[in-house]
Amino acid sequence: MRKKVSLVLVIALLLTLIAAGCTQQSTEETEKTEGMKLSGEVKIAGSSTVYPITIAIGEEFSRLHPDVVVSVQSTGTGGGFKNFFIPGHADINDASRPIKQEELDAAKENGVEPIEFLVGYDALSVIVNPENDWVGCLSFEDLKKIWGPDATGNVTKWSDVNPDWPDENMNLYGPTSASGTFDFFTEHVVGESGAHRQDYHGTEEDNTIIMAVARDKYAMGYLGLAYYLENKDRVKAVEIKNPETGACVAPSIESGQSGEYPLARPLFIYVNKEALKKPAVREFVKFYLENLDSGIVEEIGYIPVSEKIKEENLKKFNDALKELGVE
Repeated sequence: MRKKVSLVLVIALLLTLIAAGCTQQSTEETEKTEGMKLSGEVKIAGSSTVYPITIAIGEEFSRLHPDVVVSVQSTGTGGGFKNFFIPGHADINDASRPIKQEELDAAKENGVEPIEFLVGYDALSVIVNPENDWVGCLSFEDLKKIWGPDATGNVTKWSDVNPDWPDENMNLYGPTSASGTFDFFTEHVVGESGAHRQDYHGTEEDNTIIMAVARDKYAMGYLGLAYYLENKDRVKAVEIKNPETGACVAPSIESGQSGEYPLARPLFIYVNKEALKKPAVREFVKFYLENLDSGIVEEIGYIPVSEKIKEENLKKFNDALKELGVE
């Protein structure tokens, strides 16, 4: 009788342990899936153009993982690389241009291995005040005449560009040299990287450009598409002449996707490979890449990547995890 009771107790104990193990495994799987215990901080700096995308994705991520702090600073692409990403103060750098070779070299010298992910496309927009009724379309030659280094002190009035335009001072607003937007504009419009007039109002705050142009009939500025689309009732976008077709094309998601708009450009995030060892960073980057076609990018006012690019991003991400041994 005692042997039978002992056997029953042993079986009951084993069943209890098995049940407990299953419950623990189930709990762990649930926590792993839902991120109940995911915590930490994801530090991001860089491009003011990519900033709205990262902020929007960060907000969605925070709803799933409220204990993770996602901090995003708008510093300009170059400023982010130089002051935050390369020194190791940021896990991710938003970028509205590809990383430069000297930045890549400096990062590697500092033990930072950047992984590049293409996250969308922008249609860089030239804006004027809604009361500006004399400028409808500008060619690259016009833009170079206005913004090129030779314009400093020489092209100060609208009439200096075209005698039919007002004999009024032209007040110009744009990004600083720390910005990827500045780099793209000078390289593709002026024709020389970094070549830009000096006598303009430079800022890393795109909303400052919007406000300045919105209140000044004789102002002009340039910035990312999302900021223009968000303020279409306050500023007017100038059409840009396509050098190949001669057609004047307005900036939009559609014209950027089709390739008709000549100032379309790629947008990136650069991730410090070593930072992927941190669960919060790893899960955030994965969430970011998985949601590039969820409507967030387009809703912000940018052009989403293709399914092919999304899959290439995720493969690159998973390959990095394999190399780190943190799959």
